[in-house]
Amino acid sequence: MCCGPCASYPVPLLLEQGHQVRGLYYNPNIHPYQEYQRRQEGVKQLAQSLGVEVIYLPEYDIEKYFREIAFREAQRCRLCYYLRLKRAAQIAKKGKFDAFTTTLLVSPFQKHDVIREVAERISEEVGVPFHYQDFRPGYRESVIRSKEMGLYRQQYCGCVFSERERFMSRSELQKHHQSLAERGQADGRS
Repeated sequence: MCCGPCASYPVPLLLEQGHQVRGLYYNPNIHPYQEYQRRQEGVKQLAQSLGVEVIYLPEYDIEKYFREIAFREAQRCRLCYYLRLKRAAQIAKKGKFDAFTTTLLVSPFQKHDVIREVAERISEEVGVPFHYQDFRPGYRESVIRSKEMGLYRQQYCGCVFSERERFMSRSELQKHHQSLAERGQADGRS
């Protein structure tokens, strides 16, 4: 679970489908620390209202995130997905869960195909099935639910790079991504 709003549609849907759901809050990419805490509080609020247990890893390991992406900033999304989903799969295996998935799949702003590709690779590496489900049709519902619940709604994915990009104009953002692509560093952002 990256945040309460993104979980507000997939979690109830999975429960309705008969799945047992346990969440994981592991987001070393979120910056600054106060943002990390605000999002964690949103997850706690949602989990309490749904009666869902969530595992909160005690470390705020932003150093690990920066080590993973250093000098590979253009591939940061893929690397970030890998870091977070790998931890989820490892915990799923240790806990003998049937599968793992991600609430990131609700957002039309995330790289859906990259998430799926990375998660399926991790599934093979770790030996835990990845439960793929396209939650994007419920995105608008997640916005409505999260507002009704008074959940904190953030304006960027969480990393320092996306926080900067949210203040760029469309043309600035396109030029920035074009520059990365020309240097051979792009990971599909456009």
